[in-house]
Amino acid sequence: MTGTRRTAAPRPAAARAPGSLIELLIHRAALHPGHVALRNGAHSLDLGTWLRRSAALAAGLLGRGLRPGDPVALRYGSAEWTEYAVAFCGVQWAGGIAVPLSDRSAPAAAAHVLADCGAVGVLHSPDGTPPPLPDGVWAEAGDRIEAQAPAGPPPAPPAPSAPAQYLYTSGTTGLPKGVGATHANLAHGCTLDERRRPLRHSRTFLHSFPIGTNAGQTMLVNCLNAAATGVAAPQFTPLRFLRLVEEHRAGSVFLVPATAVELLSSPALARCDLSSVRLVGSTAAALPNPVALRLSQVFTGAQIVNYYTSTEAAPAQVTLLYDPGHPDSPGLPASLDQLRITGPDGGPLPAGESGEIWLRSPTDPRTYLGATGADLEVFRGPWVRMGDLGMLDGDGYLHLLDRERDVVKSGAYKVSTLQVENALHAHPDVVDAAAFGIPHPVLGSVVAAVVVPRRGEPDAARLRAFLLDRLAVHELPARLLFRDTLPRNEGGKVLKRELHRLLDDEATTP
Repeated sequence: MTGTRRTAAPRPAAARAPGSLIELLIHRAALHPGHVALRNGAHSLDLGTWLRRSAALAAGLLGRGLRPGDPVALRYGSAEWTEYAVAFCGVQWAGGIAVPLSDRSAPAAAAHVLADCGAVGVLHSPDGTPPPLPDGVWAEAGDRIEAQAPAGPPPAPPAPSAPAQYLYTSGTTGLPKGVGATHANLAHGCTLDERRRPLRHSRTFLHSFPIGTNAGQTMLVNCLNAAATGVAAPQFTPLRFLRLVEEHRAGSVFLVPATAVELLSSPALARCDLSSVRLVGSTAAALPNPVALRLSQVFTGAQIVNYYTSTEAAPAQVTLLYDPGHPDSPGLPASLDQLRITGPDGGPLPAGESGEIWLRSPTDPRTYLGATGADLEVFRGPWVRMGDLGMLDGDGYLHLLDRERDVVKSGAYKVSTLQVENALHAHPDVVDAAAFGIPHPVLGSVVAAVVVPRRGEPDAARLRAFLLDRLAVHELPARLLFRDTLPRNEGGKVLKRELHRLLDDEATTP
């Protein structure tokens, strides 16, 4: 040995991870400019066009004075995914911060987002209209700014550590909170190696997630990174969605629990060819275990997967592989590297003990805009508190017990609303259900439930008898209310504060 210190050979460019989604777009468009990355109704977007239009939009934004770190809101609808994709990358390429904003947002919610993030402008589709604007905030159609772009080379890709996106939470318990992410955060898990592209088993993947949600953003990143073409349904109905599965021979289908319930209740399901589907993924909320079981029985050639993450935690994610042999669990974690369950002292708990669930970000963690001391309850270094209670059993399967805020404290007992909902979903005449706590003068709280029946109004006494075999006495709903639908937000999450209002309305109805 000579004592000479060896240096590692540089990694080939293809083996590197991109530092930003813009770097990934430049790389992929150079190799496969004609590859269609995204379809949305009659519109499609190939990588070459995506690159050219995003570069022109970036130049146009810089020409009108956009500065590094300026937030720009993107107000687009579910039939405008291709325009939104160009706007998202164009703003980031110009050094701005993209702020997704669905066109379904109420005026008050849109006004809150614009004021909270300090947006300097709003981009919208050629046919779109901006929300009411604060003083000094401009609004313009993205294609008009593209047309005004000065000639010259595009700007350099942004630095990985620069802010890239402000995404707002669903606001189910209050005003939506802005969550900031860097370019490195958004691009984590992406690759420049064409041999390692995800979803290679699929020619296309299909979803109906709205713009402005974490699930929708994940699908946009898939369009840039995956081997398959993304198909975004302009509007969800079970029949239209199932027709898109057949038309595009979708190999991967992504749902939220609400759309899964609607699909399983549709008569069209029996008439559709689902043989192309190899993966059915559910995200955004807990998928009731009976619903997951029925999905596995309908999509017989597919693996059912629960993706467990949040707007705050992404890209940290636990992939739960559903196993019909363990129907009481959402699935077996593909990896436990980013998951821990902790006790009151913050220490990890052994299998079989329930506690708080935390996920660890594998890259720059996200942060709340205007973070305060209270945010330490959510972000602790790379770890993010999920707000859920759960446990790992002796076989390694994860059990979600409840949202911490939704646990019903009834007398000496703590009742899981998820467990009550699972029992309700197991009834053949129940299409959908949500459980929650209501005040009780003696016990403090008891369980109530709003149920969507399959046909007519079921016999409440028989439903209670059915639940007696599945729930303890203290878990049985003290109040049952039957309705045609459950109140949900745009992302498919049940608005439990609206459920309380339903009971209040029933009590005051003469």
